Amino acid sequence: MVRPRESFDQHLLEATLTIDPEPSDVRWLQDVFGNAVAIATFDRRASRLVFDSKARLQHEPGDVQHVDIEEYARSYPFTYSSEEMPDLLRSIERQHLDPQRAVDTWVRRFLNAEGSTDTLGMLTAMTTAIRREFTYVPRAEKGTQTPIETLRRRKGTCRDYAILMIEAVRALGFAARFVSGYVYSPGGGRDTRVGGGNTHAWVRVYLPGSGWVEFDPTNGIIGSAGLVRVAIARDIYQAVPISGTYDGFPGSFLDMAVTVDITVDPSPSPPASRTPGAPSENRKSARC
Repeated sequence: MVRPRESFDQHLLEATLTIDPEPSDVRWLQDVFGNAVAIATFDRRASRLVFDSKARLQHEPGDVQHVDIEEYARSYPFTYSSEEMPDLLRSIERQHLDPQRAVDTWVRRFLNAEGSTDTLGMLTAMTTAIRREFTYVPRAEKGTQTPIETLRRRKGTCRDYAILMIEAVRALGFAARFVSGYVYSPGGGRDTRVGGGNTHAWVRVYLPGSGWVEFDPTNGIIGSAGLVRVAIARDIYQAVPISGTYDGFPGSFLDMAVTVDITVDPSPSPPASRTPGAPSENRKSARC
């Protein structure tokens, strides 16, 4: 899963995937979430395996100023409509045991104890609190901390923060999904955002009126500015960028390296007409 997704705010202009050694067969499919998945098979031995994905896309990111929530959902608590609920249920179900209610206790700090709570304000506060109060520590090892471990250690990676926030908002009854992709600085700077140079993870929360809205607790981003979506899933294990099996000796695997390099082109001149709601000043052409 390395090919960016096509969407109204993210238009894929070109994409190539080069694999070394050359596979005997490559086929593409869309999984249950609509992610583009390449399946490669091989028929000969090799001493290394390289996946080189190049993509160019037009990115028209939205931010918190363009989140328009339905009147009935602007204050929490609220209930999703009967038409939406059947399709959102699995994204509301919690995935991690929390016998001591540690996540529930933590998330209640963002609620107004004296009445209803502003929905977007609460989610924004949660996003920025994780960014401010937890220490980002890169970790190459396989796996993800549980939300309870992240709360206890007060540190983690982008995927740990994403899982914590997903479980927290699900504890409040929100539908949330895991996002795997790339992060970049919209201004064209390099490595100015945490998680750059590698694959990145963040969260989507379903808000009536705006649909799925991005929240990046690692960088405190609300909206999709600087975030390129590649894979969306209900659980992190459904959005692994590269997975598979190989035949070899126990000591055959030595190491793995991942590098993500993004170049932002200068903004083109605004066209004579454009789709309403797509701000021309945010239009970027990015190469991944």
